[in-house]
Amino acid sequence: MLKKTKRKINVTWSPSRRMAIRRGRAKKRLINSDDEFDTALKILDRYPKRVTFFGSARDVPANEHLREQAYELAYKLAKNDYAIISGGGPGIMAASNKGAYEAGGVSIGFNIHLPREQTPNPHVTHSFEFHYFFTRKVTMTFYSHAYIYFPGGFGSLDELSEVLTLIQTKKMPPLRVILFGSSYWNNFAKFIREQMLENGYISPGDDDIFVITDDVDEALELVNTGYDS
Repeated sequence: MLKKTKRKINVTWSPSRRMAIRRGRAKKRLINSDDEFDTALKILDRYPKRVTFFGSARDVPANEHLREQAYELAYKLAKNDYAIISGGGPGIMAASNKGAYEAGGVSIGFNIHLPREQTPNPHVTHSFEFHYFFTRKVTMTFYSHAYIYFPGGFGSLDELSEVLTLIQTKKMPPLRVILFGSSYWNNFAKFIREQMLENGYISPGDDDIFVITDDVDEALELVNTGYDS
């Protein structure tokens, strides 16, 4: 009995057909991203006061005391009726969510679907898992009244750089940008002053968009005065 062999058929799409396929995929991504925006903004619309926490997802010994301070700050902010928003993962994100949750406040976790890492933390009153990084980033920044950055990796620096750029270019109002943990952020501020400012890559005053602190109560006061103004 003869063994049948499968013939491999090579399909060559015309340029117009390939373009149509790409347009179809792009349209699907736009529809999906609109759905993500709609779902997340419906959550945020319920709460008039909102603060977003950023920081490392890693539970490393170096940031144990910072996780405790993130918890304390989020707890106090929740007691001041702020909804606390984080990326919904572990580390600083979980600490801030836990602080708000245990204060009896609103604790929002906006997670991201990844092949590895980033499992949702359990300390949230509302959660949503994004597929697209850009819709998640916009949602976490567009609707907040203050941004608190704890030490983190490339993701935290990316999120910080975007907010600083938007405020610098007046694409968003001059909201509070608080960098928590001077031993980490002082070198960042030094680089901005000595490299960016002195070489003319940014203008005088651009280096004042953010405030560095190690004090939970000072951060709370900065958020409150920023919101009142």
